[in-house]
This record gives sequence, C-alpha cells and structure tokens, in this order.
Amino acid sequence: MLPRKRAVGGEVVDDDSHKTEALLKKPRIGTLTLSSAPVRATSATENNNKDIGSSGENNCSDNNHSSSDFVGLPDMALGGNPPDIDEDLHSRQLAVYGRETMRRLFGSNILISGMQGLGCEIAKNLVLAGVKSVTLHDEGTVELWDLSSNFIFSEDDVGKNRALASVQKLQELNNAVLISTLTTELTKEKLSDFQAVVFTDILLDKAVVFDEYCHNHQPPISFIKADIRGLFGSVFCDFGPEFTVVDVDGEEPHTGIIASISNDNPALVSCVDDERLEFQDGDLVVFSEVEGMTELNDGKPRKVKNARPYSFALEEDTSNYGAYAKGGIVTQVKQPKVLHFKTLREALKDPGDFLLGDFSKFDRPPLLHLAFEALDKFICEVGRFPVAGSDEDAQKLISLAIAINLGSGEGKLEEIDQKLLRLFAFGARAVLNPMAAMFGGIVGQEVMKACSGKFHPLFQFFYFDSVESLPTEPLDPNDVKPLNSRYDAQISVFGSKLQKKLEEAKVFIVGSGALGCEFLKNLALMGVCCSEKGKLTITDDDVIEKSNLSRQFLFRNWNIGQAKSTVAASAAASINPSLHVEALQNRASPETENVFNDAFWENLDVVINALDNVNARLYIDQRCLYFQKPLLESGTLGAKCNTQMVIPHLTENYGASRDPPEKQAPMCTVHSFPHNIDHCLTWARSEFEGLLEKTPAEVNAFLSNPSEYTAAMKNAGDAQARDNLERVIECLDTEKCETFQDCITWARLKFEDYFANRVKQLTFTFPEDASTSNGAPFWSAPKRFPRPLQFSADDLGHLYFIMAASILRAETFGIPVPDWAKNPKKMAVAVNNVIVPDFQPQKGVKIVTDEKATSLSTASIDDSAVINDLIKRLEECQKKLPPGFRMNPIQFEKDDDTNYHMDFIAGLANMRARNYCIPEVDKLKAKFIAGRIIPAIATATAMATGLVCLELYKVLDGSHKLEDYRNTFANLALPLFSMAEPVPPKVIKHRDMSWTVWDRWILRDNPTLRDLLQWLKDKGLNAYSISCGSSLLYNSMFPRHKDRMDKRVVDLAKEVAHMEIPPHRNHLDVVVACEDDEDNDIDIPQVSIYFR
Repeated sequence: MLPRKRAVGGEVVDDDSHKTEALLKKPRIGTLTLSSAPVRATSATENNNKDIGSSGENNCSDNNHSSSDFVGLPDMALGGNPPDIDEDLHSRQLAVYGRETMRRLFGSNILISGMQGLGCEIAKNLVLAGVKSVTLHDEGTVELWDLSSNFIFSEDDVGKNRALASVQKLQELNNAVLISTLTTELTKEKLSDFQAVVFTDILLDKAVVFDEYCHNHQPPISFIKADIRGLFGSVFCDFGPEFTVVDVDGEEPHTGIIASISNDNPALVSCVDDERLEFQDGDLVVFSEVEGMTELNDGKPRKVKNARPYSFALEEDTSNYGAYAKGGIVTQVKQPKVLHFKTLREALKDPGDFLLGDFSKFDRPPLLHLAFEALDKFICEVGRFPVAGSDEDAQKLISLAIAINLGSGEGKLEEIDQKLLRLFAFGARAVLNPMAAMFGGIVGQEVMKACSGKFHPLFQFFYFDSVESLPTEPLDPNDVKPLNSRYDAQISVFGSKLQKKLEEAKVFIVGSGALGCEFLKNLALMGVCCSEKGKLTITDDDVIEKSNLSRQFLFRNWNIGQAKSTVAASAAASINPSLHVEALQNRASPETENVFNDAFWENLDVVINALDNVNARLYIDQRCLYFQKPLLESGTLGAKCNTQMVIPHLTENYGASRDPPEKQAPMCTVHSFPHNIDHCLTWARSEFEGLLEKTPAEVNAFLSNPSEYTAAMKNAGDAQARDNLERVIECLDTEKCETFQDCITWARLKFEDYFANRVKQLTFTFPEDASTSNGAPFWSAPKRFPRPLQFSADDLGHLYFIMAASILRAETFGIPVPDWAKNPKKMAVAVNNVIVPDFQPQKGVKIVTDEKATSLSTASIDDSAVINDLIKRLEECQKKLPPGFRMNPIQFEKDDDTNYHMDFIAGLANMRARNYCIPEVDKLKAKFIAGRIIPAIATATAMATGLVCLELYKVLDGSHKLEDYRNTFANLALPLFSMAEPVPPKVIKHRDMSWTVWDRWILRDNPTLRDLLQWLKDKGLNAYSISCGSSLLYNSMFPRHKDRMDKRVVDLAKEVAHMEIPPHRNHLDVVVACEDDEDNDIDIPQVSIYFR
C-alpha cells in the first residue's frame, strides 16, 4: 500500500486504551489565510478558532491570536451556538469542514440527473452532508435491473418513476434537506436554479450543450458528468472559467517554535527540535511573539526557502534588524488558488493531464477516454447499450473507437487494447454497486468542493477500472445472460457462477458504524450471503447516538439508544429481503472466544473489518492469521481513506507493519509548561476526570466498604494512596458542599488555585530570569512564561467557568441547581460574595521538570505514617455524614451540549491558555481535541467500502494472484488516489520446505511429547524448548523433562501450565524453539496440537 500510513475508522472511542492511529500528526491550533479573492478564505481551524473574550490581563501580545480570531461570547450550554448548524448531529463533519464551509453547504441547491445506482449514492452523501436542497431528475422508470446497485428501490418500485421512487427514503436521511423531483425533459434554462449540477446518465451531445450553458452562466454553475459502465468509471468536472479554491488541502497551517534568527541575508531561522517543521520551499509564513527582532512581527507574509527539518531561510535581509532575543512563533499562511476550467467540448479534444490512480496502468486513461466516447457513439447509432457477451456488439464498439482514434490528430493512440475494449463493451450497461459506492463518494465530494471552495477540485478528467475483479476464468456468453433476478446487472459482468459464490458466502463484519452500514448496504445489493447456504454475521457492542446519523445512514432519529448491529442488520434486510444475517452485540475480543469459537472461525470465507481502533484491528488480524481467513481492512480519517487486503499466503498481515506511536507530551509540559492549546485541553480533561469522576468514585469506594478500603490504602502505603486519601478527605470535609452557594465558593476557589496561586508559585520557584543547571535560561523555547489571572465577574470567560464548575460540582453532591444559576448577572452577584484568602508562595516547593517523569506524586519516607493519620481523619469525617450518603461520579460525555462537560473543559483550557498567552479556542474546537473526535465524512467512507467490495469479488472467486489485488490510499481533498499491489509475506526456507507467517503446523490424534519431537525430527528440526502460554513444557537442558516424554501434550499443558481448556476448544497451541542439524536457530510456525 502506498503510502504505508493507515487511516482509521471514523467512529469515536472514549476508551483511551483503544485509540485510533492517526494518519497525520495532531493538528495545531491557529490559522492564517491570505486572500485576494472576493470569497473569504477559511479553513476548518479558522472557522472554529474563535476566542472566548479575553480581558487582556496577561498583557499577551496581539500576535498570539491569528487574524481570524473572534473575541466574543463563548458557546455555552445555555445558548450561543449558531442556530443553523446542529453541532450534535454534524460534529464529525464540522471537524473536517469547519463552520464557514458548512454554512455554504447549507445554502447550496444541487441537481442530480439520473437516479440509477450512482445518482442514488451521490444523493445519499449530499443529503447526509446537509446541503440546502437536492433535486432529483429522471424520466425513466425503475427496472429489476436497477436493484443491483440502488439501495433505495425495492421490487415494489418496479415501473415507478426513478426520481419519485427515491424521495421518501432519501428524505429520511435528513429532514433538514429539501428534496424535490423533475420527471420531464430537462432544459438548460432550468439549470440556473442550482449551484452545481450532476449528470450520471446523459449522452455527450446533450452534456456539451448543458456544460457550455453552465460554464458561461453568471455566476458559473458547476457541472459534473459521471458515468459507471460495469467495472469502468469516469468523472468530468467543469467549475467555470475562474474558480477560487480557498483551502486546497484542508490541513491545519504548519507552525514552528523559534529558537534563533540570524542577522543575515538571507536570514536563517532555527526552530526547537520539539517537532519537525513541515514547511516547503515557496511557502509563505508570518511571525509573531518574536522578541528583539520585532521587525518580523508586522504580520507580513514572507517566503521560505532551503526548508530543513528544523530550520529554513527567509528571502529577506535582516542584517539591520534588531538582534533576536527570544521567543517567537512562525505560522504557515495558506493561499487560495484560482483554477481555469475548460468546457467539456474543449476538454474532449484536449483533455490535458488525467488524474492517475493506479501507476501500473499509467497508459490506461487515454484509452478509457476513447472508450467512453466510442460507447456514446454506439448508443447514438444503435439506440441501446452493447449486449453482455455479444461479440458483434463488442466488435462494433472497437471499430468506432478505432475510427475516433484515427481522427484524433496529435492525440492519436499508437496502440488500442482491443481485449480491454471488449471487456468494456460487455459490461457497459451495468451499474455495479461497489463502483457506485466508490464514485458516489468521489462525485459527492466534488459537489461539495464546487459549493464551498473547500479542497482542490478534480481537474478535469478521472478514469478508473477494476478489470482485475473479473473471474480469472473466461466467461461463457451463456453465463452472463439475464435470469430475471435483481442481480442481472451484476451477472452480466461477472456471470452466474460467481453470483452463486457470493450468495453462498459466509462473511463476518466486525463493526456496525459508518463503515459497517456501508458494507451491509453493499453486500445486500451484491447478493452476498443471500441464500440459505450463505450467512452474514455482524457484531458491534455499541448503541446509536445522534452524532452517528450524519454518516451511519442505516440509522434514524428514532433508533437513538438502540443496538447498532441489530438496527443496521434489519435495515440491510429491508434493502434485500434475501439477506441471511445475524446481528450480535459482542465485542470481538479474547473474552468472547466462547461466542466466536474455533467452529465459527473455521466456517468463514472472509472477514471484513469496520472498526474504529487499532487494538481491535490487531486482534482480528491475529485471528484471521491463525485460521487463515482473508481479511479486508479499511479506515477513514476526514477526507482520507485507505484499504488493505490481507489474503492468506499471498500478502503480509495487517500487523506486519505498524505506524510509530503518536508522540505524547511529557507530563511536566502538560501540567506546568504548556505551549499549545492541545496541552491545555489535555490537562483540562485530566482535571475534569480527577475532580468529577475519579474522586467521587473513590469516595463511594470508601463509603461502600470503609474497612476494606482503608486496609487497601495501608497495604499500598505509597504516594498514590496518600493522594487518594487526601482527595477523599477534601470531598468529605474541607471542600464538602451542602448548598449551591458552597458549589459556587468551591468553583471560585478552584479558579484562584488553578489560574492565580499555582502560577504565582511556579514563577516564584522559577523566576523569569531563572537559569538551568548548565546556565541556559530556564524559560527558553518552547517554555512560555506564565502570568496569573485576576478574577473579574465582568469577564464572561471567567464567569462561565464558574457557572459550569459550580453546576457540575452540585451534580456530584446531588444538590439541586437553582434556575438563577444560569443567569450571568445573578451568578456574578453570588460569586462576588465569595471570600478568597490571600496566597503567599512557599520556598522549597518541588515542581516536576523532568520530561521523563510519569507521575506528579512524589514518594516520601513517611508516607505510611501520613496515611495512618489520613485514615483517622477519614473515619472522623464518615461519622458526620448522613446515612446512605453517596456521591455521583460524572463520566465525560462530549456529545451532549446541555451537560456543561465541554463548557467546564473549554473554560479550564482557555483560562490556562490565558496564563501562558496561548490562543484560545471555542467549545466546538475544544470538543474536537479534548473529546479526541476523529474527523469523519460520508464520502470517504463510501469510497473506502466501494474499493473493498471490488476486492471482495476477487476473494470470493478464489483464484486471483497477488498482482490482481489492490491496496489503496486516497485523499478526496487533493484529490489523490494511490493504488498498489499488496506486499507479500516474508518467506522462511528450510531444506525443501518454506513457510510464512500464514502457516500453522498441525498435529492431530492427541500426540505425546515424544510424538511431537519425532515429528519435528523428521523435518530436520531439533526442538530444544516447547512452551505453552508462559509455562515451559519441555527443555532439552532439564534432565527431569525427559520423564515427560510419554505424556500427552494436552495433559502436560493442564498439569504444568495449569491450562483450563474450555469445551469449545479442540486443540491447543505450543511454541517450539528449534535448531537445524548445524545448530542454526530456525523460526518455525506455531504448532497446533489437536486432542479431540
């Protein structure tokens, strides 16, 4: 797969132990856009990077805030969010597009002409995205043929107008989108009602007329023509004579923390080696916060040259500037790009460069350009598509292609692959579901680019084919004849023999989120598992949430709270009632191997992952490796997607190559020396969990069983136990709340502690002029010197922090929240009544500065004595509590904007950001970072699943070679499509044998240890060590182990390894260390001992 980075599933997991692997480094906050275009340039970050009102008390330079910053009210749970964007529904999409792009989409009117499979997929993606309106145009009626690729139609719709039959089910996806129909002939004048028009079933002559009208219209109407013909597809885009792309890639602007700047021509800028710089020669950057060489803080963009990992040169003479002293941030300036599109008439004659997807087919696009033109001419002359299997029709299309090529002048092809054109002709009438899903994602994204200027459009032709998906054996013309079934279109391409294999397949889909919903729909339309012999098992332990509805299209509002797998399976069965599906709610893991047992795995034909975290992917990969089952892997991250084929004995497995772990900020940086908003938000979420979840849970653990709890603390006797006891005592004694006013007092004192007292102590311990042990300034980059905040009830940022903190504190104590608590004026009066004690910094306070430290708790020799005193205090506190008193721990939930969780976290992070002069963020951006939300859009999901299902044809056919399979990395934002053969597994050879990671050696008939050793000896292998789990069953160095020779291996495992073998297991696995006769270690496969 190229590149070797994996995207991840678009679903969010709150379990940090199952975090996803990111494709890119975590984006930084802060963006700048340089624009001379009339449309204001924005990016996802810019749209979300609105500052909570700053009092300016820190004397932070204005340069700390980007030009896009907005100083105003924070987005609180009590109101303030723009009414036009449902952030609960669209949060994952907002993480990709930003508010400004979303608003443009919400104002866009789209026409889709042609409601066969491709038109349906495009419409689905646009309705999910939330455009203003979608008008469906089709003059034709539903045929049984259409059911191969269109998930909206059922057999009851046959004979109805396609557009009219589509409205109801599309409307269910998003009630905010106006869906209307046109069922009569389309006139070009009608196109003026739309910002973008898409044609999926139109002849070239008419397309040329419509495109010229759109191209010359004022303002231009974006025109897209897309076609799927069997396993071949094409897209053409014309967005007008002058189209401005305001954000070409959607990536966050790169930044760097400056370490030094030379007084030179050109100037050399060096940055700290905290992270590699991502600048490229020619990039424009701006400087801020530079001390000494303040001339660079003028906001003027400057050009980068000689970019290196940690330095670059400026095309500027700084010889006469002030000498650089310290500090400074350098930020990339994103520039708009103007594109000049040709009309379809011009582009047909002079197509320019084709967008290439598969480098092994670099000469394919010009041939397909010719093929689609020849097909159009065939339809005009004959009045129909070529018939599948008809040599006469194929030859006529080939003759037309040759004639067109002869008249192509300089664009004439030297050679025409007639075999490929023959395949093209045979499948020309069919719209296949996987192709529709893939191109539905691509075209849907192009429409959104046309309406928003976000991401670089496809310029201008894209051609794709997947002829490798065809059966390896030549198809008999009789095998592709229609059978009057819903699969006839697919049969016309693949034949009825492969169709039967699809229907009888045993498939396991792991996950029922965005990817899982798309896979279920695709498989139902393809007829996979749609016979009595076939079976589809899908499992997911999650339930449906509102935020799922913008991508997981099988779910509806009324399904919120229900099991994902059950609802999705039911919806898929409504698409194709023949689907034989079982829905489970089990997480596939070692704990559920009694459910997904050996018999289950051995019966499978293929496994499809639709997962959202790496650990689960690795587990399924290991199971597929063990049982030698094909695994089709995919993932998405924003506009990116990837697919990886894991085929037994042909490819490496998923876990064979791993991305490096994401770099984590040191604990001391997060707690005392933050230098970006990510650090502030990481700290804020940690404080939320400590204050509102862990400590109340700790209190309840004590109150549930005081003697057991205190005994456990005494036994631990460490700094962690001491800290736990101190926090419990705080809750039950020194900081106990009985009224809502107590909660306000607690919140106000927390503000003072966090944002004033701790900063005063830190700067007392490490003054601004402090030095390190080697004499360097302590507060050098990337450290930022903090300033304490002075509380003011007039500052809404301060006040809303108090409001959120006091409401959540009241919730933990079960204290009713009065209505006035959400009134800023009344809250200001209440908080001003709080008496705040003076604070004096102390000498000798230890503050962790070691970047390798993993805990802020410091051990002490008298920990046990302190713990005993704390336990006595705790027992006294317990006597004062009312009977049955318990606290209410609060688990963080990011997707409920009324619960004040994100208000509290955003307030914590932004106040801390003010301490350190770091640009603040609004609640939405805080939610993305603190909630660890994975950006996700329906278009990338659709494309990934379409690509995987093209590979599924190959897997179920069962006779394809390595070179037939494709791994894909795609980025719809650029757009980029990179397809490559999978990597083969590493081969180990010994004598005349060879094996890979896929091999597992099997011994049956319940062998003894002697039998196993002799069996290996016969292969020229001398076993010197045999282990089961963590126990050693045999080692040639231990004389006593020879007494075990005649024992059954399974009995040894029970006796020595104390293995408990469940009833569903009929074998056990041992790891054998071997040498050859020359004493060379040989790495052999895992050995399975079958005893039943």
